[in-house]
Amino acid sequence: MYDMIASRYDQFISDLETVVNIDSGSHYAEGLNQVADFFQKRFDRIGWKTTRHGFDDGRVPCLEVSNRPLDGGAAAFDLLFIGHMDTVFKKGTAAGRPFTKDDKRAYGPGVCDMKGGLVTMLHVAEVLQQTGAADNVAIAMAFNSDEEIGSRVSRPWYEGLAQKSRCVFVFEPWRATGERLLHRKGGGVFYVTCHGRAAHAGVAPEEGANAVIELAHQILAIKDLARDERGTTVNVTVVSGGTAANVIPDRAEASVDVRIAEPAEEQRIEDDFEDLSHNVHTPDVRVAVAGGINRPPMVPSEKTRQIWEQIKSIGEAMGIDMRLTSTGGCSDGNFTASLGIPTIDAMGIRGGGAHSLDEYVELDSIVPNVHLMCEIVKGFADGRIS
Repeated sequence: MYDMIASRYDQFISDLETVVNIDSGSHYAEGLNQVADFFQKRFDRIGWKTTRHGFDDGRVPCLEVSNRPLDGGAAAFDLLFIGHMDTVFKKGTAAGRPFTKDDKRAYGPGVCDMKGGLVTMLHVAEVLQQTGAADNVAIAMAFNSDEEIGSRVSRPWYEGLAQKSRCVFVFEPWRATGERLLHRKGGGVFYVTCHGRAAHAGVAPEEGANAVIELAHQILAIKDLARDERGTTVNVTVVSGGTAANVIPDRAEASVDVRIAEPAEEQRIEDDFEDLSHNVHTPDVRVAVAGGINRPPMVPSEKTRQIWEQIKSIGEAMGIDMRLTSTGGCSDGNFTASLGIPTIDAMGIRGGGAHSLDEYVELDSIVPNVHLMCEIVKGFADGRIS
C-alpha cells in the first residue's frame, strides 16, 4: 500500500494546489462552494455517496460523504472524518499569495489549516476504495465551512453524524513539533461594556460618569479570574473607549479571550463574569457583560485513550513518531469529544504558521500520513482497533 500512496504524491500536490488557490474565507460562500464542488466530483468518481447542504440559506455550504448508503436513523458509522473548508483569509488572498513550494515545504493561504487535511481525507478514501481496504468499514466524512467562526451553523449537523459513529478523526494539522492531539482547551469570548455619561472634561467633569475609569477597574478584576493551576487563561485583547480628548467618555468596552482546560471551569467563569456587572466602582456607570464559553474543552475519555494506544502501536510499527500534546486552540473535535465520542485530532499534514503569511506544510509528511490513516482504517476493519 505504501508504494501505491507514494505513486500518488504528485496528484496530491496538484490537488492541494487547486484547493489552496481557491479563496474560501468563512463568509465567502462562492469560494466555499467551489471547494465543495472539487471534492464532491472526486468522491462521486469513486462511487462514494455525497450530499450537499446549504445551511443558513446557502451561506454555510457543507458536504457530507460516505462510502456506503446507510438506511434509517439507527444506521451507524464506524468512523467519522471531519474537516473544514473555510479559512481566515479574505477574498483575493489566493491571487496575491498563491500556492508555492520548495524542496521541503508548501505554502499558501489555508495550506496547513486545513486544506492539507481535506486533501488527505480525499486521498485516504481513494486508496481505500482502490484496495478494498474499507469494504467492511462504514466511513462518513463531514466538510463544513464555518469552523473558523465557531461552527455555529454546522455544529448540529456533524454532531448528529458523530453520535452515529464509533470514533471521530479530525484532520487539523499534525503539529509542527510532531505531536497529535487528544486534548484541547475549550474557550470563548466575553464582552464587557461600561455605560457612563458624557460631559465636558474641562467645564463640567463632575457632571460626567467616566466609563473608561470603570473599565480600568473591570480589567483588573478580569485579570484575577485566571487560574494557572487549572489551565484557565483570561486575556483582555481589545479595548476601546472615549470620543475626544476633552469629553468624559460615556462608553468603554473590552473583549476578553478565555480558555479552559477543565469542563468544571466553564460554570465558574460564566458566574464570575456575570458578577462583574454587580461590582461597579464608578458612580452612575452601568456594566454589561455578553458572550461566553462557546467551545467545551476536548478531554479524552478512557475509551479515547484505549483507541489511541492501539493507533499508536500501528504508527510506531510504521516508524512514525506518535507523541501527544495539548493545545489552547480549539477545533470541531471539542464538540464531538464533549458528546462522549472518542476523538483523535491533528490527523492532517504536519505543518505550522496557521493564520499567518508564513503558513506551511512539510512535504515529507504527506505520504506517511496518508499511509497511517489507511492502516488505521484497516485496523478498525480487522479488529486490531476496537
